[in-house]
Amino acid sequence: MTPNELKYNMVTIAERLSCAYDRVIKAEQNSPFSDTVQLLAVSKTKPIELIEDAYDAGQRQFGESYVQEAVDKIQQLKDKKDIEWHFIGPIQSNKSRHIAEHFSWVQSVDRLKIAKRLNEQRPNNLMPLNILIQVNISEDENKSGCQLSELDELASFIADARQLNLRGLMTITEKTDDEQKQLQYFQQMRACFDKLKHQYPQVDTLSMGMSQDLEPAITAGANMVRIGTDIFGKRQ
Repeated sequence: MTPNELKYNMVTIAERLSCAYDRVIKAEQNSPFSDTVQLLAVSKTKPIELIEDAYDAGQRQFGESYVQEAVDKIQQLKDKKDIEWHFIGPIQSNKSRHIAEHFSWVQSVDRLKIAKRLNEQRPNNLMPLNILIQVNISEDENKSGCQLSELDELASFIADARQLNLRGLMTITEKTDDEQKQLQYFQQMRACFDKLKHQYPQVDTLSMGMSQDLEPAITAGANMVRIGTDIFGKRQ
């Protein structure tokens, strides 16, 4: 282990979480938007002990991408009833039932087939599933997300679905060192979000920006960022 790695491991989850919130607050202060930005702690691939550390430090929203791993964690932490679990990964049809039954939010709905399955499979005794539509705004073939041309039909179905609650949009943009290009993608997403909110007043969440790009995302109007590395460290 290098000295830098050792130093990083000596910093507590609570301290890293505090630093992440400090970044968000600073970015909010430099943003022309007045929205309060929520922080989603991305805990995929991380052990249950680190999630408990973050919970003890006050974090309540967690994001997972791998269904079986996530369901195991949710069941282990079922006594912590105020945790809000978000599914943020690509959705396979054969895994949709587990997502519908265990999560409060799904941020990665990108096609009608999946929306229909989640609506059918959400148990009637649970509140409707909060849905963000994932948009491939940068048209990156390596990223998930619907095309802008598909957004209206997908939003219309979700808004009318009995067991789904349309809450907004999510995106993961292509990796680029061009900060202006990156900002333009985020600004395009904000424009899509504003249009969607005009059509559906219940829409309130624009999830974009991660550890490496949360500042330009918040500048462009994100009100939720997904932070994993800065809180839990790099994936092993």
